[in-house]
Amino acid sequence: MLIGHLGDDVKMHYFDGGGSIGRFPLATNESYTNKSTGEKVSNTEWHNIVVRNKAAEICEKYLSKGDRIYVEGRIKTRKWTGEDGADRYSTEINVNDFTFLTTKKDNSQEGSLPTGELPKVEEAPPEKDDLPF
Repeated sequence: MLIGHLGDDVKMHYFDGGGSIGRFPLATNESYTNKSTGEKVSNTEWHNIVVRNKAAEICEKYLSKGDRIYVEGRIKTRKWTGEDGADRYSTEINVNDFTFLTTKKDNSQEGSLPTGELPKVEEAPPEKDDLPF
């Protein structure tokens, strides 16, 4: 489960037979105060997000760089051989559920997103005291 901001617009790839994949980078941030120094520390982690088929098309339609999203999925590591013959690895989050928290439509004159076509998360977000940082 991740909450973060898109680092770029959704990039789509379409396959013969009608399938599609959407990919985008997601930035998650962590902030805390170092107890020994009192210094505020902020860290940003980047995640490669993958959505498929209808979910990908919905993300492409409503999301753009900077938008905030909640995603649920599984971690998948891919291995391939680079041009230099060396093994390369990429870790992705294959999304199976998501909820838009802000979108490019939020500030438009068209109003907010239609609620009927988006997947919803059934659980409430954790209380502030439940966060691990």
